[in-house]
Amino acid sequence: MIVLLLGSGGREHALARSFSADPEVERLLVVPGNPGTAKIAENVALDPNNAEEMVDIALRERVDLVVVGPEAPLVSGVAQALREAGLAVFGPDRQAAALEGSKAFAKEIMEEAGVPTAQALVCTDEAAVQSALDNFGSPYVVKNDGLAAGKGVVVTLDRQEALDHALSCLSTEGGRVLIEEYLDGPEVSLFCLSDGKTVVPLEPAQDYKRLLDEGQGPNTGGMGAYSPLGWVPNSLAQQVVNEVAKPVVERMAQRGTPFIGLLYCGLALTTSGIRVVEFNVRFGDPETQVILPRLKTPLAQLLLACARGKLAEFGPLSWSKQEAITVVLAAAGYPQAPEKGDLITGIDAAEAVPGVHIIHAGTALNEEEELISAGGRVLCVTALAPTVAAARESAYEALDKIRLEGSHFRTDIGH
Repeated sequence: MIVLLLGSGGREHALARSFSADPEVERLLVVPGNPGTAKIAENVALDPNNAEEMVDIALRERVDLVVVGPEAPLVSGVAQALREAGLAVFGPDRQAAALEGSKAFAKEIMEEAGVPTAQALVCTDEAAVQSALDNFGSPYVVKNDGLAAGKGVVVTLDRQEALDHALSCLSTEGGRVLIEEYLDGPEVSLFCLSDGKTVVPLEPAQDYKRLLDEGQGPNTGGMGAYSPLGWVPNSLAQQVVNEVAKPVVERMAQRGTPFIGLLYCGLALTTSGIRVVEFNVRFGDPETQVILPRLKTPLAQLLLACARGKLAEFGPLSWSKQEAITVVLAAAGYPQAPEKGDLITGIDAAEAVPGVHIIHAGTALNEEEELISAGGRVLCVTALAPTVAAARESAYEALDKIRLEGSHFRTDIGH
């Protein structure tokens, strides 16, 4: 099998590791990839958002499966163009990708499908925002309607901060903002695979959105994650499929826009039951880094079954009994203004720690072929062990061996 993977972040490096371990994969192309994927695949310096170029390379290289990693090419319709060219694609078409591209659309679908979620008001001007903030009260939950790379949400007790974020969302062309009720309870991420009809859950994970220990500081794209979750019932995944994912997939099919790909269900386990916080339409980052290393089922074969509408024929998934944790090493200034171009050393020493591997999330090579920082979240230090506590110990031991000027990480992931 020849696989084409689109993207350049930590999620794509994690996906590439799993694809390279699939015995059916003879060749793996990554567009544009990063220094981590370069060691296990062929990086191709093209723009994954350019649908014409992606169709061209997929046909030229006789690709058997295309996997679209990031949300931007999905929302812009790259998967759709590839599918229309007759290719097997894992990733939703443009209209189905609107579940992530527009939070207001996601709310509409949830209402139609009877899926439990937070009450919300969609606002297009300041007066509506002020009224909605009054209506829901503190803590205030303010969400940009469109894509914001994981940083479009503010949850705060400070009304002025909530208002400022709402106004910044409205300041963009066609800007809309959602003001929501606050959901109590811990958050859980559950990835669900869909071929447009059948829905199969992966094992749940929990990520840490806030920048600092104990959930302090601003929201980020995610500072770490762990899986499995020993504190949630084994029945949770099937409950989410029955109450959330399957109704949404069925509703999308009824609309004539079938959802083929990964539906990321961000959930709050509230005192009133499961509530959807958000949907994403692709593998989440950094949860992918802890879910995929535990999945023993060959990933490329599984995603090809999704792309071909044959998920129901695939059989049950197989999971490792090991537990996993990933800790994000962020650049100085992240998330507001991350510094780039600083030298990174100690990767080999970190990967020598038993059970540890390093995922490249925001790295590049300089003219001397030295590894440097090239993004806000630079590396994900991932560890597998018999327990989360043992994995934690290994991950933080490995982190101590990596040097990046001004870098920082949370010390309480998986605690």
